[in-house]
Amino acid sequence: MEKSRKIRSTLFVLCAICLLSRPVSAQHTQEWQPVGDKIKSPWVAQLNPDSPLPEYPRPHLVRGGWQNLNGLWDYAIVPGKLGNAPAQYEGQLLVPFAVESALSGVGRTVGKDSTLWYRRTIHIDKALRKQRVLLHFGAVDWQCEVYVNGKRVGAHEGGFDPFSFDITPYLTKGAKQEITVGVWDPTNEGPQPNGKQVVNPHGIWYTPVTGIWQTVWLEGVPETHIVSTKHTPNIDEGTLSVTAAVAGTKDGDQIRISAWKGTEKVAEETVAAGADASLKISNPELWSPSNPFRYGLKIAVLRKGKTIDEVSSYFAMRKITMAKDSKGIQRMLLNNEFVFQYGPLDQGWWPDGLYTAPTDEALRFDVEKTKEMGFNMIRKHIKVEPARWYYYCDSIGVLVWQDMPSGDLGGNHWDMRPGITSGRKHDKDRSAASEAIFRKEWKAIMDALHNFPSIVVWVPFNEAWGQFKTEEITEWTMAYDPSRLVNSASGGNFFNTGHILDIHNYPDAVMPRPELFGDKQVLALGEFGGLGLPVEGHTWQNKDNWGYQSFKNVDELKRRYQGMVDDLARLIPLGLSAAVYTQTTDVEVETNGLMTYDRAVIKIPETELSRWHQKLYDIRVD
Repeated sequence: MEKSRKIRSTLFVLCAICLLSRPVSAQHTQEWQPVGDKIKSPWVAQLNPDSPLPEYPRPHLVRGGWQNLNGLWDYAIVPGKLGNAPAQYEGQLLVPFAVESALSGVGRTVGKDSTLWYRRTIHIDKALRKQRVLLHFGAVDWQCEVYVNGKRVGAHEGGFDPFSFDITPYLTKGAKQEITVGVWDPTNEGPQPNGKQVVNPHGIWYTPVTGIWQTVWLEGVPETHIVSTKHTPNIDEGTLSVTAAVAGTKDGDQIRISAWKGTEKVAEETVAAGADASLKISNPELWSPSNPFRYGLKIAVLRKGKTIDEVSSYFAMRKITMAKDSKGIQRMLLNNEFVFQYGPLDQGWWPDGLYTAPTDEALRFDVEKTKEMGFNMIRKHIKVEPARWYYYCDSIGVLVWQDMPSGDLGGNHWDMRPGITSGRKHDKDRSAASEAIFRKEWKAIMDALHNFPSIVVWVPFNEAWGQFKTEEITEWTMAYDPSRLVNSASGGNFFNTGHILDIHNYPDAVMPRPELFGDKQVLALGEFGGLGLPVEGHTWQNKDNWGYQSFKNVDELKRRYQGMVDDLARLIPLGLSAAVYTQTTDVEVETNGLMTYDRAVIKIPETELSRWHQKLYDIRVD
């Protein structure tokens, strides 16, 4: 078994090397090439610079009329913060890859003293010009201003949430139009959420990410059109509540919402525009990791019985709650039953694209491998992914704990004693501007991700990194989305608020004391493990890579990891409801991943991991 695994890994690596050495496209050999000498993932060979990441980017609001603007854009890095666009540009940058990444073709740092400018002349499809034209950005880090044909369209702050502008008034005659985008990002030298990026990467802190890092696209919509939807299931009542925000409505307009099980319509409701709808889902088929069933959803705007606009989406019937077991210990329940949740800490970083996977296949790969390894959950660690990543979690069947990207870390105090009630003195004092940024971006992230059923836990804070007004932020989060659990501060400063008490411990598996805390909060091990194994030829740098506990060979790693799984099995009956192992992949100098950073080597075979993990789910709790 071990010999065959090594052979498969070797063949995979050799294929990857051959692919990476092959020219991407003859016509782009001089125009675009990945830069730098760092390792790259096998999918780079599949990347087409004429059309990178061509897939439709918004699975929950699908229309047919759209145009992808990913590709080569002119760029310039100029001194100062935003202001006027430059007269001259330096070269071309491949969107949507951050300028610091290898796949951008640039590989340069911007910093707080400079602005990154993008420019592209586009030809808008004729079909789109017959409607309102919306310009969408999946995500831009951090502050940006957008111009069309030299006129300022608008601005946005927030590195992890999608946004759009109606650019119809700024278009000129003919198909040819110019889009200009200026981006300023202070990385970790500002108060905004920045996750793991720092100006000087080291240890657990990684390369900066500046600018456009998700798909840019155009969409044609009618004057009256659906802007967003929100749907929330209730499995106990067998209902789905749906609201739709609609632009340009007129008196008498209606919203028709229908639910589908394959080609069978199972529910339909028509309400006045702006009103809430409730669809009755009889005998609902419940979504879970073992049965990730999704219903189809159609939402249409009606005017005098005629369809003005229509979008397609999907939903799932699932419930996440907590309740006491027979011993009085709070347990995390999925669809009213205890399911032990176990998954990796997933940073979502790539050696070539940084925040951005080189292809959609690569994006899906991480989720698929996580499921094949026998995990039923992922903790998405202080980063937000493109919508298609959550779509894959929904369709493959993986639970998600979603972190808020942290920021404004200076002056933090971290008190690891679980159960502290006088912890107010440990909350960070943030400026009014910093606090406002956090609140605005957290709400925007929650709004953008609400419809993904795989997300079952919100995590506002991690390890006291910028943690402030803990009780207030937690209680606001719980009230804003009562359909999910809230993990107040994963491994951070603990207050008597939120649904979960989550401690971090490296490397061993431990848990909070159930006799002290288990009657009030679900008990979780939010991070542990971190077992390191550098694989020659697949590390970010040749030396000084590290893990929380490092090993020399796979056999040693496997024995240690299997012992940790045994420890989890012992803790579950005592009150442990969930655990998060660090981590999915190596990231830069961290070599504690289950896979190498380039995803070319899986350190422990998926089949073995899955077999070991299964016993965790077989444990019954009354």
